Amino acid sequence: MTAQERRSSMTLASIYGLRMLGLFLILPVFAIYAHGLPGGRDRFMVGLALGIYGLTQAALQIPFGLASDRFGRKPVMMLGLLIFAAGSFVAGVAHSIDGIILGRAIQGAGAISAAISAMIADSTRDHNRTKAMAMVGMTIGMSFLVSLIAGPVLYHLIGVPGMFVLTGVLAVIAIAVIKWVVPDVPMSGPAEETGAGASRESVLTPALLRLHFSIFVVNFAQVAIFVVVPVALVHHAGIPLQHHWMVYLPVTVGSFVVAIPGIIWAESRGHMRAVLRGGVALMGLSMLALAFGYRSAVPLIGELFLFFVAFNLMEALLPSLVSRVAPAARKGLAMGVYNTAQSLGLFAGGALGGWLAKMWAAEGVFLACAALCAVWLVVAWFVQQPPRRAH
Repeated sequence: MTAQERRSSMTLASIYGLRMLGLFLILPVFAIYAHGLPGGRDRFMVGLALGIYGLTQAALQIPFGLASDRFGRKPVMMLGLLIFAAGSFVAGVAHSIDGIILGRAIQGAGAISAAISAMIADSTRDHNRTKAMAMVGMTIGMSFLVSLIAGPVLYHLIGVPGMFVLTGVLAVIAIAVIKWVVPDVPMSGPAEETGAGASRESVLTPALLRLHFSIFVVNFAQVAIFVVVPVALVHHAGIPLQHHWMVYLPVTVGSFVVAIPGIIWAESRGHMRAVLRGGVALMGLSMLALAFGYRSAVPLIGELFLFFVAFNLMEALLPSLVSRVAPAARKGLAMGVYNTAQSLGLFAGGALGGWLAKMWAAEGVFLACAALCAVWLVVAWFVQQPPRRAH
């Protein structure tokens, strides 16, 4: 990468990650915090609060991407971050579960993922674009891991309202970064292939749909289990909420260390399909084990470790696979569809995870995730090995 490519990719990935950190930060604490809110003991409402931003994000992802084509990447990204900040402040002053749901929905309405992906495509040459997209995927994974460690600590220091205000302030700072730090680059010209039908056919191929389904399942499981895991750590493992970081820190760091060799081996040796299948199977097994072992501290922590190994593998491999499988002229559009599937998974995981927890307790959540992973394994079995990168 050139110096400008590195600067663009790193700053844009950081903004993407900062926004996702603001969305993830309450995951490890909200199920406990909500008990003190009016309506907060309804697990469906808790799940809806956790996942509602995914619905508004999915609905507005493509419109924001199209707007960035017409009005420029930076203005649309700054507008999206302003909306995200407004939602953060609304949630920060809310005194009921309904108010937080409204704030989270507004947060998601600042749907800038497609615009960021498009600007990364503008600022990188084709043979470096996969590296930049993979950087974004790794940043999302790191944002999730940081939120698990920092969330309980910040909850103890400033509470959930303070966490929302903090994310709003950080979003405003990110606007300044876009304005003055992210390099200005010309937008890519229109692709030679034109027509809505051609675009739709190029990004809705079976190969890409398998990958879109994959990120849907990853994010479904990610949000669904955090409707019940914080409660399990308190009530079954006997770990106070302010000490949950002592669980998440070694588990997430250890899982990252274990996952990195697999990621490198998959990318450098051309074994992405095998690692993908292994990660799917591992996530499914972790869900099945959680269903029967979440009531004891040691099994619960070990099963979370397995989940995070699989999660780290998927967050690194899937965006890289999409950028390599998608037609060269439609990479940005393919990433937009991928981001939409990701957002829908976040929403469905929160809403359905909350409903399952309400109807069948934690076992229902874990078993449903295990069943979905079983379907995913069948789908992933038909993922083709992408062509080796040219060096």
